[in-house]
Amino acid sequence: MLLARCLRGVAAALFFLVCAVAADAFEGRVVDATTGEGIADAIIGIGELTVRSDPAGRFRIDAEGERIQLRAPGYRAASIRTAEALQTDGLLRLTPFLPKALYLSFYGIGSKSLREAALTLVRDAALNALVIDVKGDRGMISYRSALPLAAAVGAQRVITIPDLPALLRMLREAGIYAIARIVVFKDDPLATARPDLAVKEENGSLFHDREGLAWTDPFLQEVRDYNVGIAVEAARAGFDEIQFDYLRFPDTPRLRFARPSTEVSRIEAITSLLTQARRGLAPFNVYLAADIFGYVCWNENDTGIGQRLEALLPLVDYLSPMLYPSGFQFGIPGYRDPVAHPYEIVRLSLEQARARTGVSPRRFRPWLQAFRDYAFDRRVFDADEVALQIRAATEFGSDGWMLWDPRNIYSDTGLKP
Repeated sequence: MLLARCLRGVAAALFFLVCAVAADAFEGRVVDATTGEGIADAIIGIGELTVRSDPAGRFRIDAEGERIQLRAPGYRAASIRTAEALQTDGLLRLTPFLPKALYLSFYGIGSKSLREAALTLVRDAALNALVIDVKGDRGMISYRSALPLAAAVGAQRVITIPDLPALLRMLREAGIYAIARIVVFKDDPLATARPDLAVKEENGSLFHDREGLAWTDPFLQEVRDYNVGIAVEAARAGFDEIQFDYLRFPDTPRLRFARPSTEVSRIEAITSLLTQARRGLAPFNVYLAADIFGYVCWNENDTGIGQRLEALLPLVDYLSPMLYPSGFQFGIPGYRDPVAHPYEIVRLSLEQARARTGVSPRRFRPWLQAFRDYAFDRRVFDADEVALQIRAATEFGSDGWMLWDPRNIYSDTGLKP
């Protein structure tokens, strides 16, 4: 009799446990809001736990919380109250979205004339996104950061975005997708103030690149922590996407680092930062992107800088190859004069990247050239050249595109009204 009562007690406990687990699980399906078709490999999160949908868009997540967050390349991220999701039997919809973006530099976003000109062009030319420097090419952070190291090394000497949340609210109200660009290892303030974190010449002196700027050592954890901290602040402020640029080693031989520089160690250093960033950004439901050299689409090694296509792609939502024809100093197979063939440079580079990885074209969003050529015949990249690059990206099926002009002076030539 005593044994029977014990067994009944165990059975009741097990039944309660099963019910509790079931209550904590959420099952659903992610679909395209336009077509109703299931979205494969969408990321669904409740709290800090995330899962991915199957090829039909179905998922199960063993967690409970007030909101469900979801995103997938080619769509706007969404956040839905769990109670509302239950009312639709777990059917979650994502709206297709392809960013068409202009770039605004550290000083460009702070210039009223450049900022308003860009916003006007976004409105008039049916663009929908801005890439904004939150940490620019000279290592300066454009908003007021709470990171002690930022102030200590002088990265806050100039603030060009005095009220970052207000700026992002304005962009959101205008329907503009906001991408935070973070220049990672090219960081003159940090490397100069903290030589222990810097890349060195063979003789032990501080390395400076062609612009006279110092770089931080990608092998060092404190450098990674600093840049991931900036990314988390940008995500918390309300950016839709975090984009890492200069996520690489300097393209200069015979430098000294904290560890021996080999292809394996370089790739490990870059992927370590992306892994850390992905983990730190998980609560914010933001997209993660990495800028890469155009030739990385073609080179099977790490191009000597730690960027190998197959190693980077699994860790980001988007890869953004810089497909400026002026940057292809050796051309590509069949096209030795790249500035005369902007369509082919963009289209064939993207096709090469897709062939190597086998992923959807939506995993790529290229940078396109909107500045005068500097390497060949000095031609102006205007209406024809811009339009050809946009057509190449569109016909490939990329997740939109981004125009780069370091002066931040854009015209509507080549853009459809």
